[in-house]
Amino acid sequence: MKRRLFLGLLGSAGAAGLVPGVGWGFPRLSLEAAPGLERLELSRDEWRERLTPEQFEILRDHGTEPPFSSPLDKEWGEGEYRCAGCDLLLFESAMKYDSGTGWPSFFEHVEGHLLSELDFKLVWPRTEYHCARCGGHQGHVFSDGPEPTGLRWCNNGLALTFVPT
Repeated sequence: MKRRLFLGLLGSAGAAGLVPGVGWGFPRLSLEAAPGLERLELSRDEWRERLTPEQFEILRDHGTEPPFSSPLDKEWGEGEYRCAGCDLLLFESAMKYDSGTGWPSFFEHVEGHLLSELDFKLVWPRTEYHCARCGGHQGHVFSDGPEPTGLRWCNNGLALTFVPT
């Protein structure tokens, strides 16, 4: 009963605009993998061999890199942003913008290449997103981005590789 009361109060506070990320403006996304996209399933040991320790922490254990630590935050060349775990194209440079948050941010993504789920690690819900091929944690999406979508796909730079075109 206490949990229901807490969640009810949290939802009411969010709807009133008192808790960020809850209620109005909370992006509720139901993303589906592109048809024919095959999942990459590896053991934790295989992922450890494939990734740096920092990438493993982010992609496999849902970590977050410190803000302003990724060179990709300041990357403005033409190219593609790919999953560091499996090389799946997630974003194109035309989708990137400077959010001022210290993480690479995008207002759009390649459709069918990201999946989402709710994350309650900070008490209030956030929308966490993952690579649709390998399931690697990329970041969180917020509803404070620019037009035309109004979304901010806030990505860990270590979860991406940049491929210039």
